[in-house]
Order: sequence, then C-alpha cells, then structure tokens
Amino acid sequence: MTRRSFTVIDIVEILVHWHAGQKKAEVARSLGVDRGTVAKYTAKAESEGYVPGGEQVPVQRWAELARGWFPELVDPRQRSLTHATIEAHRSEIEEMLKTSTATTVHQRLRDEHGLEVSVSSFRRYIWRELPEDNLRNIATPPRPEVPAGEEGQVDYGYLGTWLGPLAQRARRVWAFVIVLACSRYMFVRPVLRMDQRTWTACHVEAFAFFGGAPRRLVSDNLKTGVIKPDIYDPLLNRSYAELAAHYGCLVDPARALKPKDKPRVERQMPYVRDSMWSGREWADLASMQRAALDWCTGVAGVRSHRSLEGASPASVFAAVEAPALVPLPASGFELTDWSRPKIGPDCYARVGRAIYTVPWRFIGCRLDARDSGRTVEFYRDGQVVKTWAWAERGRQTDWADFPPEKVAFFMHTPQWCLKRAGELGEHVKALVEGLLGLNALYRLRQAQGVVHLADKHGAVRLDAACRRAIDIGDPEYRTVKGILVAGTEDDGTEQPPAPDAPAHLHGPVRLFDGLDQAQGA
Repeated sequence: MTRRSFTVIDIVEILVHWHAGQKKAEVARSLGVDRGTVAKYTAKAESEGYVPGGEQVPVQRWAELARGWFPELVDPRQRSLTHATIEAHRSEIEEMLKTSTATTVHQRLRDEHGLEVSVSSFRRYIWRELPEDNLRNIATPPRPEVPAGEEGQVDYGYLGTWLGPLAQRARRVWAFVIVLACSRYMFVRPVLRMDQRTWTACHVEAFAFFGGAPRRLVSDNLKTGVIKPDIYDPLLNRSYAELAAHYGCLVDPARALKPKDKPRVERQMPYVRDSMWSGREWADLASMQRAALDWCTGVAGVRSHRSLEGASPASVFAAVEAPALVPLPASGFELTDWSRPKIGPDCYARVGRAIYTVPWRFIGCRLDARDSGRTVEFYRDGQVVKTWAWAERGRQTDWADFPPEKVAFFMHTPQWCLKRAGELGEHVKALVEGLLGLNALYRLRQAQGVVHLADKHGAVRLDAACRRAIDIGDPEYRTVKGILVAGTEDDGTEQPPAPDAPAHLHGPVRLFDGLDQAQGA
C-alpha cells in the first residue's frame, strides 16, 4: 500500500468509525487504509479506556485527543494559503451547511460574496474545521441482520458485450440478480433486454430457482418495476404489482440514488461480472443462462462467506432460509405487459408492434392495455372495452369500432350488395349484377345507392322501379331514383331515353355522374 502522511482529520475519522462499533477490518476497508494503521491509532484510545460502542465522544474531543496522543501528525491547516480567506465566512458556512451541500455553499459564496478559492480547497477547509458535519454524512451504521425468508434484494448489472455467432453483431448483456439477504444465496440470469416482460420473467425464474419467494423485494427504481419512485408511496408498474400479488410479496423499492438501501446485491455485481462473465464465451443466450445457474449453485453458492462466519450461502439457505420462504402458488404466473396507448382519430392504438382498433367513442383517450401474449385487452376505469387475439405485428381492424356512416362504403362490399339486392327482388338483383359486372369497384357506389333506396321507398317499389329502368334500357342509379321520386314505376308511361353522348365519353360520364348521385344520396 502506498505510504502517506496521516493528519489529525484522518485519525479522527478512524477513531469515530471504530468507536461507533465497526470492526477494525471493516474500518480499514471502508477508509482505504491498512489494518495495522487502524490498530496503531485505536490502541492508544483503548489504553485510555475507550471501547467500541461506549459513551458518545464529540468529534472535537477526538481531535484534541489525537493532537495530544500523536504530536508528530501533520496538520494541513498550517500549510493552507486560503484558510484565512474562507475563515472570514465561517458563520455563513455553518448556517448554510444545515440545508445545503458543501458544493452548493461554495457556489453561493463564490457568486454572492466573491470567494476566490477552488471547490477542492473549500472542501478541505470543511474537513478540517467542521469535521462533524462531514463525518455525520459518511457514517454508516451496520445494517441489522434480516430474518430468514424476509428480504430479497433485486438489481440489474451490466456485464459487457457479447458477439452472437449467428447474428455476428455485438450485443449488450445485463445480469438480473436477486440476493436473499439472510443467506446471501443468489440467482443470476443474463439478459439482452431490460423491458417489462423480461423483468417479470426473471422474477418468475428466480422464485422457481429458490423454490419460494421472499416476503419483501427491495428493487431498483427502473421503469420496468417502479413508475414513480417515492419513499412513502411508490407507484409500481402494473405488471410488477400483479407479480407481487400473485406470489404474496411486498415490493419495497430502494430510494432513488441510494445504493446502500440494497447493499447485499450492489456488492455482488463486480463479483458476478468477474467470476461468472469475464473471459468466457457462449454459443447462445440459453447456454449463457444455463451457465449462470450452474455458477450460482457450484461456485457462488458454495464459497466461504465472511458475513456468514465462513459458512457457504447454499448451506445457510438450505438450513434456515428455504423453509422460511413463501411457498409458490399452485398456478403459474401469466406474463403480461401493461401500457397506456392513446387512441388516434383513426381508432387505432399501438400495443407492442401491432395496432388494434378500439371503439370510436374513446378517440383521444389513453386506455390501459394488457398484453398477455395470447390476448390484448383494453381497459377504461378498470372495465374491459375491447379484447383482441394477440398479433405479433400488423393492423387488426374491426369495422364495428367505427361510426357506421363512416365505414359504410368499406363494409358494404360488392358481395354484400349482391346478397342484399337478392333479398329486395329479382329486378333489383338483375340491375345490381349489371352494375357490378364490369369495373365492380368503380361502380360500387351506384350499387350501394340502389340498394339503399329501399330504406326510403320500400322493397316493392324499388323492385318495380328497377324493372322499368331495365325495360327502357337505362339501368342506372339516377334513373331508378328518378322513377321513384316521380312515382312512375307502375303508371305505364314511357320514360324518355337517356341523352346521347359521344361514345368515348359515355362510360366515364355516366360512371362519375352515378358516383356523384350516390354520394349526394
């Protein structure tokens, strides 16, 4: 270890941690110093009657004792050229540190009072003159032991890149990890995606691996699990809430940017990366996941764990934690994805890679969509408003979801028109068949218009009007309509022949005119 000169502040920090009850090895590890150094400086305190966990000693008192016990220590205040400059603002600094960080205090003094010192010098001043405020922030009391089966800590950790042999492209690989807080037994599953379905699927696999579920899950604040982090009332992702309810777990997310809320899984991430992942190759994702399970049981599970007084996580798990887990439910968990798509003016909503129609009255609304991989259900205020069979991609359309008048043309196909015409009479059928016999799509409007005349004039009159239009050689929509409006379908009067038109214009003129008449109707 590189030798360095220790200051009064360094010794005070060692004494505060040791007196708070931490073991000397833990103090050395957390402060980055040698165990012998910790033993050297704590030995003097022990000889003076101080013991770990004893009556509280103020930080300033420790500083006085350290200067008396170790007069050879270097006090950097004697070398500081900025000490006097910062000291002039001491009262303001003490007041602002009650509500703000050292960086913020430095910024405000610089901007508002013209303090011309670097932030590093300012921090050194805080450490020297106001050590109690800093030591209070870094002091880490030991976490109490967790009862068996009570808690599982969950996190994602980045492993590295993997070159798939089939796709021949680099893929980022992440490790989903759950560590049971009592036994330190862990489950690791490498994944290529971090979406909602992967998150819940990994939990299902983990609970199957453990043979039960912990009563409380301390998870990270990823959107796949927690929509809105909050220390008192977090808003869980709906799929994650369903999973917790199914397995009888309580989801208790860690505070945002507070990794010490789940230290047992955070500290395992480098171990997983180095021991399970680094320097290895896999043919595919499935073999990678199988290797991770073998590593959990054959390597990580059987190692001697210092926190377990040398016992292995697997032995502690089998002895005390496995029987204490919540038993798995009899039915399996259905993996689902929840989303809140917005219904567009075309009545479509996107779920996954497919789009589905929803009844037109929900245009502009956001609905809850539940994708189970078999069905897609749309909910409004907890009530199902539309159910579809799941589709991988593409457009799924139900014409009944649109206003009837908006989709009449698309719903009333040539086949529908022919069937309806046959129901209205033989002459109606003959006239519609003639219209649709050539260029059915372009004359579909006329056929629809003829059929819909029955709604106003009745089937009997329409059939008679069609018979007369055929007899006079003008089986067109406007002719049939004119006969019905004039009421001459049965009076025997001759209808005037249709006006002649140039041969090359006759078809198109009558076609567009018929379309206009149909649209006007």
